[in-house]
Amino acid sequence: MSNELISKKELLNLTGISYGQLYRWKRKDLIPEEWFIRKSTYTGQETFFPKQEILERISKIQMMKDNVSLDDLANMFSPVSGTQQLTKEGLIQSKLVSETVVNFYFEHGKIYQDILDFQHILAMVALEKLLTSGEVMLAECEMVIKLIHEYYFPAEAKNLVLVIIRKMGVSTGAIFEKSNVVHFDENTKVVSQIDFLQLVEELKMKLEA
Repeated sequence: MSNELISKKELLNLTGISYGQLYRWKRKDLIPEEWFIRKSTYTGQETFFPKQEILERISKIQMMKDNVSLDDLANMFSPVSGTQQLTKEGLIQSKLVSETVVNFYFEHGKIYQDILDFQHILAMVALEKLLTSGEVMLAECEMVIKLIHEYYFPAEAKNLVLVIIRKMGVSTGAIFEKSNVVHFDENTKVVSQIDFLQLVEELKMKLEA
């Protein structure tokens, strides 16, 4: 979770985009308002951006803008859930998640319907990413499901991050806004993390492909 910033001037020079393009993409909601950070410098007020996030976003826009409309891109980048739905069988056949994860989620998430909305699909994709990282065990995923249901689902439009930490063999997790700076003591290991905004983008792209 990098807190490094890049100035507007550096951003324009590095990416080759114009001032007009940057603010057009802002008006189209391709770049979030909160990424435009005003700070005082010795030359006056300047605009800065979270470096990693803005560079990744501009790279995606540049790669996709010739084939996808700006409105469709804005929808893809929106933190709000998509409208896509899948059946349990369709989700397994899509190979977005394994049958093991689907069955685990249905059991521990107390899911009874056969038609799954975007939020539940996203939750299972998050579990799959955590498990395939090799750092999180299946037994720890029940805690992850509860965190997602209680704290991500009600506040999905925020730029949230899920972090799994472990200390002296004991695991716990937390969900917080990405803009917050969180410090752990030196004996606490950050085992794995999920950037929900990035995951929403990736899932929308896969479901719309």
